[in-house]
Amino acid sequence: MSLPLLPVMPARPNPARRTVLARRIRLLVAATIGYNLIEAVVAISAGAAADSTALIGFGLDSIIEVSSAAAVAWQFAGHDPEAREKTALRIIAISFFALAAYISVESARALLGGSEAAHSTIGLMLAALSLAFMPGLSYAQRRAGRELGSRTAVADSKQTLLCTYLSAVLLVGLGLNSVLGWNWADPIAALVIAAVALKEGRDAWRGETCCAPAPTDEASACTDRCCTPANQTT
Repeated sequence: MSLPLLPVMPARPNPARRTVLARRIRLLVAATIGYNLIEAVVAISAGAAADSTALIGFGLDSIIEVSSAAAVAWQFAGHDPEAREKTALRIIAISFFALAAYISVESARALLGGSEAAHSTIGLMLAALSLAFMPGLSYAQRRAGRELGSRTAVADSKQTLLCTYLSAVLLVGLGLNSVLGWNWADPIAALVIAAVALKEGRDAWRGETCCAPAPTDEASACTDRCCTPANQTT
C-alpha cells in the first residue's frame, strides 16, 4: 500500500537571504525605471513625429511601467516591506487597469478610422531592443520575488513581461504598416494585450500574483502556479 503524498511546503528564506533578495529586487526595479524612462521619451517623441498611436501608446505604457516599479521601490524602501505590500499591489493593479483602458480606447479609435501612421525606423529599433531586453529583466525579478514571497515583485515582473508582449505587438504592427500597409493589424493585436492587462490588474488587486509566506514561522501551502519553493530548483 502506497503512502499518501504530502504537499510540498515552500521554505521561508532566512533573514540573510531575505536581505540579499530585497537588495536584488531594488536593483532590478531601478534598472526597470531607468530603462522605461528613456523608452518613454524615445517612443513618445518618435510617435509624435510619425503620427503613430501605437508608438505613443507604447511610450505611455513605459510611464505606467515606471509607476509600477516605483510602487515596488517604495515598498522595499521601508523597514517592513510586507506591511506596505497591499498598498503597492493596489497601485500596480490600477496601472494595469489604466493601461488596458488606454489601449482599448486608442485601438477602437484606430479601427474606426484614425490617422494613418508613417514609417518609423526609430520605432522599429526601439521595439526590437525592448523585445530583447525585457524578458530577461522580467525573469530575474519574478525569480527573486517568488523566492522572497513578494506579491508586488511578481506583479511588477508581470508588468514588465506585458511590456515585452506590447513590444512584439508594436514591432509587428509597425512592420506590417511599413511593408504591407495593414493599418488594422496593430490595433487588433493591441486589444488582446488590453485583455491580458485587465486580467493581470484584477489578479494584482486580489493579491493573486504569488503566494507569500504566512506571517508566522510556519510555511504556508503554495496554491498559485507562480510560486516556487525556495528549496527546489526549476
